[in-house]
Amino acid sequence: MPNTKVYNLEERIYIFARECRILIKSLSKTISNIEDGRQLIRSSGSTGANYIEANEKLGKKDFLMRMKIARKEAKESHYWLKLLYDMNVSNRKIIDKLKAEALEIKKILSAIINKSS
Repeated sequence: MPNTKVYNLEERIYIFARECRILIKSLSKTISNIEDGRQLIRSSGSTGANYIEANEKLGKKDFLMRMKIARKEAKESHYWLKLLYDMNVSNRKIIDKLKAEALEIKKILSAIINKSS
C-alpha cells in the first residue's frame, strides 16, 4: 500500500481493492486462501462499485442505501482480511495495512451516512 493517503475517496477505495487483488496473487494456493481470497476480491470491489453508484444517486434514499451497502462491504472485507491474517504468517504486515484501510474506509462511509441522514 502506498504510504501517502489519497483524499479522493473513490480513488482511495479503488487503490484498496487493487491492493487486495495484489495480496491475493501473492498468497499460497491453499483451499482457504482461494475461497477467502475470492470473497475479499468481491467485497473490496463491491465497496467501490456501490460508492460510485451512490454518487450517481436517484435520490436521498437511494444514496443512503448504496452508501450503507458500501459500508457493509468494507466491513466484510475487513472480516476476510482477518481470516487471511490468521492463515498467512508471512504476509501479516501487508494484511495489517489492508485491515486498517478497510476500517478507515468503513469509518469514512459511516461519517458520510450519519451526516446525510
